[in-house]
Amino acid sequence: MSDIALRGTALSDATLSDTTPRDITLRELLYAADRGGYAIPAFNYSDIWDLLAIVRAAEREKAPVILASNPLVVGQIGAELVGPLGKAVEDTAAVPVIHHLDHSETVELCLKAIDVGFKSVMIDASKQPLEKNIRTTRRVADYAHQRGVSVEGELGRIKGRGFEGGSGDEDFLIRVDEAVRFVEETRVDSLAVGIGTAHGFYKGKPEINFKRLDEVNRAVSIPLVLHGGTGIPAEDVREAIRLGINKVNVGTMIHSTYMNAMREELVRRGPSPYTLDVVKPVLEKITDVVAEWIRVCMASGRAAGLSRPKVARKANLEY
Repeated sequence: MSDIALRGTALSDATLSDTTPRDITLRELLYAADRGGYAIPAFNYSDIWDLLAIVRAAEREKAPVILASNPLVVGQIGAELVGPLGKAVEDTAAVPVIHHLDHSETVELCLKAIDVGFKSVMIDASKQPLEKNIRTTRRVADYAHQRGVSVEGELGRIKGRGFEGGSGDEDFLIRVDEAVRFVEETRVDSLAVGIGTAHGFYKGKPEINFKRLDEVNRAVSIPLVLHGGTGIPAEDVREAIRLGINKVNVGTMIHSTYMNAMREELVRRGPSPYTLDVVKPVLEKITDVVAEWIRVCMASGRAAGLSRPKVARKANLEY
């Protein structure tokens, strides 16, 4: 939904505004990103340590971010614990932070996440036939919007087979006519688009269909989401942002950095190290990776002066 002519410049030297609303929604942040010509980065976390590293990087870069929790994390830790944890971070971070449920394939988990305090959920019914995808997504959207929660849907397929799920099929590209219908009938706030990206590490250079992205962007009136950010060259990420992407998901690079740094630190310290002694240098490495991705998304400094737009550029913000 982006128009490069309306974009501003970076605010890298700005300071945080005391008027930035704590309860700003993801929907509102994405429209602000669209107007500003950047994307809100979404980072998948596994536990409290990498979660804190993500927030630390966001505060360092003065950037709004999304903390994405996948169903495996919610299932292992428990929704009743993960929900309040995310809310506590949203309330105490020095920058706008949104706690988001990523790639839920069930309505039940989405509703549970909403009930325990998630401010945004993704219902991924993209493996289902279009009609069922629409019905499933609309059910979540209706429930969420009554409670002020944003909803992301998906069309096309995100390739790969990471923990987020994915498809190995060749028929992965989003169709423009289906996108228009899907947005109109589901009333989702953002749309993840299948344009050739994949979960996990890429084998070779990612082949992103920028033409299809541009076509979808011109046809629908809501923010678009790029999944499978890990391994996409920075220039391709920025081209995708120019063509309408307002949210970029990064997961594999966070988990890989975390585990590799943890292994190296454990080997370096030898037997029986103290947990916090090991964790501190590991978190620094995660923080650096997150900060670099924030810069790739051109989100540094964008936390300053964020406020609710009265009217979106392409669509009314009222549900």
